[in-house]
Amino acid sequence: MSDKPAGTMQLQISMDDETAQGSYVNMATVTHTETEFVLDFIYVQPQQPRARVRSRVITSPRHLKRLLAAMQDSLHRYEQRYGVVEAASAGPDTPLN
Repeated sequence: MSDKPAGTMQLQISMDDETAQGSYVNMATVTHTETEFVLDFIYVQPQQPRARVRSRVITSPRHLKRLLAAMQDSLHRYEQRYGVVEAASAGPDTPLN
């Protein structure tokens, strides 16, 4: 007999090598429609007039809310361990979305 409640499934997640390397980004934009949010993660090179979207994530409003809560919790734990992260001030080259 299993200790897991009926209907519980353990999800196994895999990742290819390229995805595991990750992508550095230093800007993001968020847009939405009534049914979904689009998050574009962008790398802006210093002193360059163009930037490239490295990744786009499209998700539902409900999932975005859970993701936001998880990110806030993770940042809170990070700041407890390493100190407060100051928000970057917006400059002329800093898109605000």
